[in-house]
Amino acid sequence: MKTIEVTGLTKDYGNGKGIFDVSFSVDKGEVVGFLGANGAGKTSTIRHLMGFSKPESGKASIMGKDCFKDASLIQENIGYLPGEIAFMDNMTGHEFIKFMADMKKIKDSSMADRLIKYLELDTSVRIKKMSKGMKQKLGIVIAFMQDAPILILDEPTSGLDPLMQNKFVELIKKSKENGKTILMSSHIFEEVENTCDRIVMIKNGKIVADRDLEIIRNDRNKHYEIIFAEKNDAEIFKKRYPESKIDENRIIMTGKDDINRVIKDISEYKIEDITIRHQTLEEVFMKYYGGEK
Repeated sequence: MKTIEVTGLTKDYGNGKGIFDVSFSVDKGEVVGFLGANGAGKTSTIRHLMGFSKPESGKASIMGKDCFKDASLIQENIGYLPGEIAFMDNMTGHEFIKFMADMKKIKDSSMADRLIKYLELDTSVRIKKMSKGMKQKLGIVIAFMQDAPILILDEPTSGLDPLMQNKFVELIKKSKENGKTILMSSHIFEEVENTCDRIVMIKNGKIVADRDLEIIRNDRNKHYEIIFAEKNDAEIFKKRYPESKIDENRIIMTGKDDINRVIKDISEYKIEDITIRHQTLEEVFMKYYGGEK
């Protein structure tokens, strides 16, 4: 039995908006990155998993239970961070954490205390006076403090500075070590690459890719950027590699060309600079999105 299973999930909001025949699953202890442009259907799918929306057809289940019918039972085992968090602005961070802990029947506050310290969050501040980053930290504390076996996180590092983003990555890694099952939507590709086992991509409400991250790493094209001393040499070189792009004396090419062959061909010319790297996850994502952001 899959920990999270989505089968043929459909909800049509009209004008091409919604989710259509969405199917994917997450195994116990797996970390899956859920990628897609704004409006692609990530949040809508997550809302179905949380039992907030009833599908027109298809099914979402967690631990074998129907996400809509058994929502309250399922939510007891999920740490959830929504994309748009509803706060009680007149409360302090401390008061809100206590309010949520009481609602979730969390008796032990030690996990919340550790998270507050780790994220360097001042909980004495009233929520209405908190910055976006502080509010996001507060949301992370709420999601993780019940030490739930399943985490569903919608854009978890939105508004965090790079230092806190790195701390969050370490928090996910630790959670993974502890056997938690995590579904995380994110726009930060480095974050996904550093934490996830698999990525599921959604475009226009439909799944366009579901791939193991290790396979993507091994299958990525190489990206070459070569600066020739002479513009004429760049033009001659381009004829050997017609798929490459040329800009003055700079050649940019992406592919699975044998690196030894490329270097041998380059050695015939005077080169000012060369950069060779693998495609980034973002570049792979853009390939599936056909240039759309």
